[in-house]
Amino acid sequence: MSQIIEVKVPDIGDFAEVPVIELYVKVGDSIKIDDAIATLESDKATMDVPSTVDGVIKEVLVQLGSKVGEGSVLIKVETGGAAAAAPAPAAQAAAPAPAPVAAPVSAAPAAGGGVVEVKVPDIGDFAEVPVIELYVKVGDSIKVDDAIATLESDKATMDVPSTVAGTVKEVLVQLGSKVGEGTVLIKVETGASAPAAAPQATAPAPAAAAPVSAPVSASTAAVATAPAALAPALPAGSKVHASPSVRAYARELSLGGGLDLLPWPKVDFAKFGEIEVKPLSRIKKISGQNLSRNWVMIPAVTYHEDADITDIEAFRVLLNKENEKGGGAKLTMLAFLMKACVKGLQKFPEFNSSLDGDNLVLKKYFNIGFAADTPNGLVVPVVKNVDKKSVFELAQESGDLAKQARDGKLKPADMSGACFTISSLGGIGGTYFAPIVNAPEVAILGVNKSAMKPVWDGKQFVPRLVLPLSLTADHRVIDGALATRFNVYIAQLLADFRRVAL
Repeated sequence: MSQIIEVKVPDIGDFAEVPVIELYVKVGDSIKIDDAIATLESDKATMDVPSTVDGVIKEVLVQLGSKVGEGSVLIKVETGGAAAAAPAPAAQAAAPAPAPVAAPVSAAPAAGGGVVEVKVPDIGDFAEVPVIELYVKVGDSIKVDDAIATLESDKATMDVPSTVAGTVKEVLVQLGSKVGEGTVLIKVETGASAPAAAPQATAPAPAAAAPVSAPVSASTAAVATAPAALAPALPAGSKVHASPSVRAYARELSLGGGLDLLPWPKVDFAKFGEIEVKPLSRIKKISGQNLSRNWVMIPAVTYHEDADITDIEAFRVLLNKENEKGGGAKLTMLAFLMKACVKGLQKFPEFNSSLDGDNLVLKKYFNIGFAADTPNGLVVPVVKNVDKKSVFELAQESGDLAKQARDGKLKPADMSGACFTISSLGGIGGTYFAPIVNAPEVAILGVNKSAMKPVWDGKQFVPRLVLPLSLTADHRVIDGALATRFNVYIAQLLADFRRVAL
């Protein structure tokens, strides 16, 4: 004998009402136990609500955008005589959806609770990596997605989150322990109402560097200073996992589906001739995602200016000749550019800011990133407290950072905290280009190769060494007039570096 069963929203924690962001069923569909009905989203997590009965859907009581809470009826299902007759306990509700799935962990314990092992997920091509931070101890209460430990390879760091909620009964690693995929980190005692074990997720973390050449880069300088580490990059045109808050923000900005983009073209290139296929490096995969985000989300405009560096270049060459016997660091144009940019940030504080929702965060420190091209892709080392250092110190430190990067020894901290980025193509050539803003910064300065040009001095044309500047700025924060004033000011400082002392 059939009957109509209501399938309701289970316990969703501390949230009174949350929106339905995906709906997977319609009237007439056959549904089985554990089939997803809908996805709910709070500002902290997402969860799929599974069916607790088998049968045929007779009524759907929600739609996309509906606000629901615990006990809200989602669907009514007509069940047969052998179908489950009552909803399962709220404990069977799906746990908040984790970040991108890597390796699975132990299944959830029975309803009465049990001990679950939380293991190291897929960490890419690394057999064993050390534990550099440990955040839990025996007796701690832990929730889903709470960080357990930080692992570090020679390329990146990652936080390993818990996939279950409960009490830590055993910690099987310590600082310095070498672990690999599948290594058990902790054992957690879960209660009857604890979330079921979810697939292990890879948490975003700052990436350590690949080798860096001298301070020279391409327009791809806008790679995030500390890109997501060890997270698998997705092919162009595919869907990207994002946290609920990020997706909500994207919807506010009418991104994603609102762009109405065509699918990425699939072409059999071998039909037209001989080809060779090479995989992208990990850094290029990560930087590609960051560049795409920055390009789409930032309304950027590029402004061009020429700087007369005749005198400062002569001064730089002279100082380097004087210091040849001393063995000190050679002065680079990058060091002078850093000092000039700090003066610009001090004069125009909007350039030393970041957007945080409806607020503008104005920074009182001055850290400058310099983009560097490497065989494996782009990285952005950061020189800290540039305002407190001489050009000699800046040349020395940027050179040291470049060497550390070439040796694969850059740490995530060496690529984080930048206020402003300089992307220099001076060692290669070109005239002007449009660098992509390196979010969450609001501007980036591109520099090309200097060239001798005839410049009118009011009486005659004289040869002057001219450096092309290309400033890209976020128009939400910096309008055209302000950007042009900044560019002109930088050019004035480079033309007469005595102004830096003012």
